[in-house]
Amino acid sequence: MARIVLVHPQIPPNTGNIARTCAATETELHLVAPLGFEISDRYLKRAGLDYWPHVKLTYHQNIESFIQTAREKGGRLIGLSVRGKQNYLECQFQSDDWLLFGSETDGLPPEVLQQCDLTCFITMASPSVRSLNLSVSVSVILFESIRQLRIKN
Repeated sequence: MARIVLVHPQIPPNTGNIARTCAATETELHLVAPLGFEISDRYLKRAGLDYWPHVKLTYHQNIESFIQTAREKGGRLIGLSVRGKQNYLECQFQSDDWLLFGSETDGLPPEVLQQCDLTCFITMASPSVRSLNLSVSVSVILFESIRQLRIKN
């Protein structure tokens, strides 16, 4: 199963909602510091409800630490960004992918995008909408990867 990676998330309720989705799908969640909140933040806990004990959570002190871990474990780094090169519907997801999402305000930093094996975007029908909410974006991509992987198996 692909893994979700949040690089510098800023808004606790988004991370909490993503954690709940990860718990429901038994997907690993990796948080890369710096974070815009404390892990003990009450909004983070409230959004994740009582699902936190069921989240396979890994915390990384910085992006370099995460990249080293990902390269050691193997799998592609897939950056999800409005600056991505490929529509996510054209991406063939693999079970060992790392799905990287940036902060709500800045997205993935350019130096992180450069480290990715592939970059994808979610199509916006309206040019006046810059991006989707982070937790919505994670859900769209995660469930598409799950759908594809179930078809393959």
